[in-house]
Amino acid sequence: MPFRLLRAFLLMLFISPTLSVGEESVLPLKLDRTFNRLPTPIEKTAVFIEADHIEASQGKQFTASGNASYRELNQAVSADQMVYDDAHQQFSAQGNVVIEQPSSTVRGTQFNLNLDTNVGDLQQPVFYFEENHARGSAEKVNIAGTQHYEFENANYTTCPIEQDDWMLKMSRLSIDRATQVGIAHHARIEFFGVPLLYTPWMDFPLNSNRRSGVLGPLFGSTHSSGTEITLPYYFNIAPNLDATLSPRWLQNRGTQLNNEVRYLQPSFAGELQADVLSNDALSQSDRIHLALKHGQQLGRGFSAALNLNRVSDDKYYRDLATTVAATSQTNLLQEGVLNYAGGGWTASTRVQHYQTLQDPLAPVIAPYWRHPQVNAATQQALLGGTFAFNGEFVDFRHPTLVNGRRLMLYPSVSYPLLNESGYFLTPKVGVHRTQYALDNNTSGYLPNSIRTLPIFSLDGGLVFERSDSFIGNGYMQTLEPRLYYVRIPYQNQSLLPNFDSAQAPFSFTQMFTENRFLGNDRVGDANMLTVALTSRAIDDDDGVERIKIAAAERFTFSEPLVNFATPTDRVTRSDILLAAGGRMTRNWTLDSLLQYNPNVNVTESYNMAASYKPEAGKLLNLGYRYTRGILKQVDIATQWPISGRWHTVGRFNYSLHDQRILEALGGLEYNESCWTLRLVAQTFATAAKETTTGVFVQLELNDLVRIGSDPLAALRTSIIGYTKLNDVQIAPPSQGLQ
Repeated sequence: MPFRLLRAFLLMLFISPTLSVGEESVLPLKLDRTFNRLPTPIEKTAVFIEADHIEASQGKQFTASGNASYRELNQAVSADQMVYDDAHQQFSAQGNVVIEQPSSTVRGTQFNLNLDTNVGDLQQPVFYFEENHARGSAEKVNIAGTQHYEFENANYTTCPIEQDDWMLKMSRLSIDRATQVGIAHHARIEFFGVPLLYTPWMDFPLNSNRRSGVLGPLFGSTHSSGTEITLPYYFNIAPNLDATLSPRWLQNRGTQLNNEVRYLQPSFAGELQADVLSNDALSQSDRIHLALKHGQQLGRGFSAALNLNRVSDDKYYRDLATTVAATSQTNLLQEGVLNYAGGGWTASTRVQHYQTLQDPLAPVIAPYWRHPQVNAATQQALLGGTFAFNGEFVDFRHPTLVNGRRLMLYPSVSYPLLNESGYFLTPKVGVHRTQYALDNNTSGYLPNSIRTLPIFSLDGGLVFERSDSFIGNGYMQTLEPRLYYVRIPYQNQSLLPNFDSAQAPFSFTQMFTENRFLGNDRVGDANMLTVALTSRAIDDDDGVERIKIAAAERFTFSEPLVNFATPTDRVTRSDILLAAGGRMTRNWTLDSLLQYNPNVNVTESYNMAASYKPEAGKLLNLGYRYTRGILKQVDIATQWPISGRWHTVGRFNYSLHDQRILEALGGLEYNESCWTLRLVAQTFATAAKETTTGVFVQLELNDLVRIGSDPLAALRTSIIGYTKLNDVQIAPPSQGLQ
């Protein structure tokens, strides 16, 4: 992240240089000398002045002494003495000078300002900014007009009074409000008096505008690459174009150049990444990653998109990525898409490739390429019902498997027989037609074939509601029975190719879907009725779903014959799904799902997850996943205070089935009022028998800079609900200017 000298620090460093005195005499007012209690002038040119003693010489000089206070719109000045020389347009204040604005306060010993030239100075300024509780000081501020200020030997920190844990020190700080740029000379950051970073010169924007410059350095370490250091530099090329160059030095491999370019126009936007590690010392090869994302509006309902990703080798992410999400990538998408939306229709044409990254110990079959894929869909009102249409044409290509083209057309009509609050009944009729044209390498398949299947479904349900209470809390309880019937005749599909179909995971959603397969190569025969019952308890006060319990089972009136594997037994009942979850209390959240097979009286799978979060920074996640014969995993994650300002963070994800740690993360966080230290170590599986380990050490100085390797992405991914502690910290009430 960039050096973030808060705009308050740069814009507020001085008061508006247009002090003025009203033409009419102003009587002294006996009020407390504070910004909040002085009257607020209604007119911009009006002022209030009070002092123990006021002397005025018509047209010459005005003097206020003894607890003198001056107030104009949104600004107040107080001092032991104030003098205004009308002849020379000179304003000065001496002794205990305090300049107040709604969100900032500046103190000094003497303030001088020429109101004609706006040239002046403030001696020994000390400032405080309420926005981020920042404060600082300087030996002197020189004012050169309304837009230019120069501070000599300035200090800045967000730490409380008498707690100078860290300090940004500059020999000279120049502020140019005309160009909205600040320039610091010989700037250094000291942490407990120890210099951490130094730069002889740096510039930064005074507003929210981006500006070119060095970003905070990143440090890290992994077991394979060793110590690594990244020093990003940000290029603000134009308001709609920027780039970041990030040289990354890896101790055991060499120097990687990471490059990112982002662009934005009214009709298109995107980003380009190009990362190059030339002659990796470990692999003795060039390691390259290229990625392009581009989206464009073409007008008249048309739009286009590109998503291109490629790496030089199968182990690129396992060797060079630092997050679990990146290392687990297997198929890198490469596609171009043309979309259309208008007149109630949507359509798209795409060309799609994949680069498949193989693990030699766990190889996978690469997915088919699509050259091209064309989709069209609509949903229109028709005589009180709904007409829907889905169509798709795909030319499937694969280097080793059968190739061919597939055309799918599926028109349907649904009509609500009942559609009122509390109940519904909707029949639907459609025809699913699929046509294949295969290439010559079609041994074992029908080269050209057509499959036409009528589909009928009937969906109905009721919703009962009643008010109830428990331990003094009011709830609305619901009871929601639902029936879903689907009828699809059988047709032998064993000689049809399988380009993109798979058995759909058994779930509540799948039980209320016509086809029990994903994709269009298989349409399962069905004569099935799904019976489900759901009950909810909804809090009357906030509408939160405190608990939801659901059960569902599917009954088969004739044995399904379309399957990828030959069934061994006739099954007339599906597995039973039971789910329970919700926001049980203010602190506890529960989610659970059980799949039970009544035909053989065994539990096929169950997942349980509970989360306890009584407040920010206190979190405990517990989970267990089980699938018979395949999966047994325990998952524990936490963020918890252990002593004083110390917090612990951790995650342990272990496969009991494989007797292997899938991910382990542990660390400590120390959260002070103006800085945070994070120490985190993480190890996770990247392949069948490979793991990678990383160590993160980061020091964050609030509202200034982060130094070290950044563990925040790993913490947020691994510990769901993780809180960045210094984002929610409340400044102590003693913070301020003394």
